Amino acid sequence: MYRALTRDIEVTVEPYYLEEQSDPDDSRYVWGYRIVISNHSDIAVRLMTRYWHITDENGQVDEVSGPGVIGEQPLLNPGDTYEYSSGCPLDTPSGVMFGHYSMESEDGETFNVAIPAFSLDTPGQVRTLN
Repeated sequence: MYRALTRDIEVTVEPYYLEEQSDPDDSRYVWGYRIVISNHSDIAVRLMTRYWHITDENGQVDEVSGPGVIGEQPLLNPGDTYEYSSGCPLDTPSGVMFGHYSMESEDGETFNVAIPAFSLDTPGQVRTLN
Protein backbone atom coordinates (compact mmCIF):
# COMPACT_ATOMS: atom_id res chain seq x y z
CA MET A 1 0.00 0.00 0.00
CA TYR A 2 1.32 3.44 -0.96
CA ARG A 3 0.19 6.65 0.76
CA ALA A 4 0.45 10.44 0.31
CA LEU A 5 -1.10 13.26 2.34
CA THR A 6 -1.61 16.76 0.92
CA ARG A 7 -3.54 19.42 2.85
CA ASP A 8 -5.32 16.71 4.86
CA ILE A 9 -6.42 14.88 1.69
CA GLU A 10 -5.05 11.32 1.85
CA VAL A 11 -4.50 9.19 -1.25
CA THR A 12 -3.71 5.50 -0.87
CA VAL A 13 -2.91 3.17 -3.78
CA GLU A 14 -2.87 -0.60 -3.95
CA PRO A 15 -1.55 -1.95 -7.28
CA TYR A 16 -2.03 -5.55 -8.42
CA TYR A 17 -0.93 -7.53 -11.46
CA LEU A 18 -3.70 -8.70 -13.82
CA GLU A 19 -2.28 -11.98 -15.09
CA GLU A 20 -5.47 -12.89 -17.00
CA GLN A 21 -5.24 -9.68 -19.07
CA SER A 22 -1.48 -9.88 -19.59
CA ASP A 23 0.39 -11.69 -22.36
CA PRO A 24 4.15 -11.64 -21.71
CA ASP A 25 4.81 -13.46 -25.01
CA ASP A 26 3.30 -10.42 -26.74
CA SER A 27 5.02 -7.89 -24.41
CA ARG A 28 1.70 -6.96 -22.77
CA TYR A 29 1.64 -6.52 -19.00
CA VAL A 30 -1.44 -5.14 -17.25
CA TRP A 31 -1.92 -3.90 -13.70
CA GLY A 32 -4.97 -2.76 -11.84
CA TYR A 33 -4.85 -0.33 -8.97
CA ARG A 34 -7.31 0.59 -6.28
CA ILE A 35 -7.27 4.18 -5.05
CA VAL A 36 -8.89 5.51 -1.90
CA ILE A 37 -9.14 9.29 -1.46
CA SER A 38 -10.02 10.41 2.09
CA ASN A 39 -10.90 13.97 3.03
CA HIS A 40 -9.51 14.56 6.54
CA SER A 41 -9.82 18.34 6.15
CA ASP A 42 -12.63 20.58 7.38
CA ILE A 43 -13.67 21.74 3.89
CA ALA A 44 -15.43 20.07 0.97
CA VAL A 45 -13.33 19.43 -2.15
CA ARG A 46 -14.18 18.28 -5.66
CA LEU A 47 -11.76 16.21 -7.76
CA MET A 48 -11.62 18.12 -11.04
CA THR A 49 -8.76 16.56 -13.06
CA ARG A 50 -6.12 13.85 -12.90
CA TYR A 51 -2.52 13.70 -14.12
CA TRP A 52 -0.42 10.52 -14.41
CA HIS A 53 3.29 10.15 -15.13
CA ILE A 54 3.95 6.53 -16.11
CA THR A 55 7.46 5.19 -16.74
CA ASP A 56 8.19 1.67 -17.97
CA GLU A 57 11.38 -0.22 -17.12
CA ASN A 58 13.06 1.07 -20.31
CA GLY A 59 12.52 4.68 -19.23
CA GLN A 60 9.71 5.30 -21.72
CA VAL A 61 7.39 7.96 -20.25
CA ASP A 62 3.67 8.30 -20.89
CA GLU A 63 1.74 11.25 -19.47
CA VAL A 64 -2.02 11.04 -19.11
CA SER A 65 -4.38 13.81 -18.00
CA GLY A 66 -8.06 14.52 -18.16
CA PRO A 67 -11.21 15.43 -16.29
CA GLY A 68 -12.08 13.51 -13.13
CA VAL A 69 -11.56 9.79 -12.65
CA ILE A 70 -13.50 6.94 -14.28
CA GLY A 71 -15.94 9.49 -15.69
CA GLU A 72 -16.69 11.15 -12.36
CA GLN A 73 -15.73 14.37 -10.57
CA PRO A 74 -16.56 13.33 -7.02
CA LEU A 75 -17.32 15.79 -4.22
CA LEU A 76 -15.74 14.81 -0.91
CA ASN A 77 -17.19 16.49 2.15
CA PRO A 78 -15.16 16.51 5.37
CA GLY A 79 -14.79 12.90 6.53
CA ASP A 80 -15.82 11.42 3.14
CA THR A 81 -13.93 8.69 1.32
CA TYR A 82 -14.04 7.98 -2.42
CA GLU A 83 -12.74 4.73 -3.88
CA TYR A 84 -12.22 3.60 -7.46
CA SER A 85 -10.24 1.09 -9.49
CA SER A 86 -8.53 1.50 -12.84
CA GLY A 87 -5.70 -0.07 -14.79
CA CYS A 88 -2.48 0.45 -16.70
CA PRO A 89 -0.97 -1.62 -19.51
CA LEU A 90 2.78 -1.60 -20.19
CA ASP A 91 5.03 -3.16 -22.82
CA THR A 92 7.58 -4.10 -20.12
CA PRO A 93 7.32 -6.32 -17.01
CA SER A 94 7.67 -3.39 -14.62
CA GLY A 95 7.22 0.34 -14.27
CA VAL A 96 6.39 3.21 -11.95
CA MET A 97 3.40 5.56 -11.75
CA PHE A 98 2.78 8.79 -9.86
CA GLY A 99 0.72 11.90 -10.38
CA HIS A 100 -1.73 14.32 -8.85
CA TYR A 101 -5.36 15.29 -8.69
CA SER A 102 -6.45 18.87 -9.15
CA MET A 103 -8.98 19.65 -6.43
CA GLU A 104 -11.31 22.60 -6.06
CA SER A 105 -12.34 23.67 -2.58
CA GLU A 106 -15.82 24.91 -1.71
CA ASP A 107 -14.54 28.52 -1.83
CA GLY A 108 -13.18 28.06 -5.39
CA GLU A 109 -9.49 27.55 -4.59
CA THR A 110 -7.73 25.03 -6.85
CA PHE A 111 -4.80 22.96 -5.55
CA ASN A 112 -2.99 19.73 -6.40
CA VAL A 113 -3.11 16.60 -4.25
CA ALA A 114 -0.23 14.15 -4.70
CA ILE A 115 -0.75 10.59 -5.85
CA PRO A 116 2.17 8.64 -4.36
CA ALA A 117 4.67 6.92 -6.65
CA PHE A 118 3.99 3.20 -6.82
CA SER A 119 5.71 0.33 -8.60
CA LEU A 120 4.19 -2.03 -11.11
CA ASP A 121 6.09 -5.30 -10.85
CA THR A 122 5.29 -8.63 -12.45
CA PRO A 123 5.11 -11.31 -9.74
CA GLY A 124 8.16 -13.54 -9.69
CA GLN A 125 10.28 -11.15 -11.74
CA VAL A 126 13.96 -11.24 -10.80
CA ARG A 127 15.35 -7.74 -10.35
CA THR A 128 18.99 -6.73 -10.23
CA LEU A 129 20.00 -3.73 -8.17
CA ASN A 130 23.17 -1.85 -9.09
